[in-house]
Amino acid sequence: MILCNIKLGPISESPMFFPGFDKLVHCGFFFMVVVLSANGYLWQKGTDTLKFMPAFVITAISIIYGGVIELLQLYVFTWRDGNWPDLFADAVGACMAIFCILVIIGSVKHVKK
Repeated sequence: MILCNIKLGPISESPMFFPGFDKLVHCGFFFMVVVLSANGYLWQKGTDTLKFMPAFVITAISIIYGGVIELLQLYVFTWRDGNWPDLFADAVGACMAIFCILVIIGSVKHVKK
C-alpha cells in the first residue's frame, strides 16, 4: 500500500525508467501479493494443496485490493493518478501468480506419484 501511494517526485521522470515501467511494477507487486498470500494460506491450513475456491478468493481479494489502491490514488493521494491500465496490470500479476502456484503444486504432486 505504501509503495503504491508514495510521492515519487522528480525520480519518476528519470531516464532510467522506460515507458510502461509503472505497469511492470504493478504486475510484480501483485504477483508477490498473491504468492505470499497463498503461501500463508497453505501454511495456516497445514496442507500442500490449493483448491479452486481458496485460489479464486485469494486472487479476487488481491484484485479488489488493487482497485482500492487505484481509488485511493484517484481521490485521496492527488499526486498519483488512479487508472484502469494499472488495475489491469494488478490483475495480470495476480492471475500470473495463481497460475504459477497451481502449476507448481500440480507438478510436485505428479512427481510424488
